[in-house]
Amino acid sequence: MTLGIDPAVAPTPPTVPWALRLAQNLSLPMPGAGDTLTLWDALSRLAAYDLTAARALEPHVDALSILDQAGLTPSEVGGTARSTWGVYAAEGPAGKLTACQDGDQWVVDGVKPWCSLANQVSHALVTAWTGSTTRRLFAVSMSDTQVLDVPWVSRGLTEIVSAPVQFDAVPAVPIGDDGWYLHRPGFWWGAIGVAACWYGGAAGVAERLRPRPGREPDQIAGLHLGAADAALYAAACTLREAACVVDDPGDRSRDELTARRARAIVRAACDDILGRVARATGPAPLTFEEEHARRVADLSVYICQDHAERDLAALGALLA
Repeated sequence: MTLGIDPAVAPTPPTVPWALRLAQNLSLPMPGAGDTLTLWDALSRLAAYDLTAARALEPHVDALSILDQAGLTPSEVGGTARSTWGVYAAEGPAGKLTACQDGDQWVVDGVKPWCSLANQVSHALVTAWTGSTTRRLFAVSMSDTQVLDVPWVSRGLTEIVSAPVQFDAVPAVPIGDDGWYLHRPGFWWGAIGVAACWYGGAAGVAERLRPRPGREPDQIAGLHLGAADAALYAAACTLREAACVVDDPGDRSRDELTARRARAIVRAACDDILGRVARATGPAPLTFEEEHARRVADLSVYICQDHAERDLAALGALLA
């Protein structure tokens, strides 16, 4: 799958506006439609090229997939073919986003935390509370919102600013019924798409283990390169198998188990490679090589979307 990336014209490093322009012009298959591996391969290749670009593109792709699963197009929910999208479903302790009907239309009010690139995307899919125990997905225009000013001190994914957003009676288009967002099969497909980005980021970091010109690798250098290759191969095989499960039109009961396994295996590969490359190369690449230091910092932040031991415990609960 070609992403149409020309290193000669892409900025160095790639910027978020560049990634969002790429999103506007990119046509990728939808997950679960028979060609899911092509989608995940494209995401992983972009992540290997630059993880910030992949982190900007992935939620846009996920939003289009969600709309497709709902049988809708961007133009039917207030967007256009040129809209750029975020997906905001996190909850936090400082208030919440609620939705209610105002005459013939829905509006959302309140604060939504962890809204990445909220000041750069044109539209978003957001979850809002419709009752004390029910949530629903809505499409909104981000031009009607206020991004709250909070410190963003991250050393990784520095351009992917995640901030709370204030919604004041913002018009919203409902997507699916209450609970649909979390219970649709595609929820787990999107979770694996994130893991495909992690995999690509890890592959980019692992490139630093390859022999450098004029320096013959010793046995230990070969050990680290071989171990990293094995970890990446295991992750790639897992993603291929997961794509087959997603594209199987039969029983959807395996989706959560498949997603949790895939994310756990890819996360383990990322952890191994981050530690292994640091041990193999020492401090110099992290302190003198801008591209490598950025790759390491970006991946270290991105994989924190995984919940580590909590997600492993959830995987174990599925097997108990």
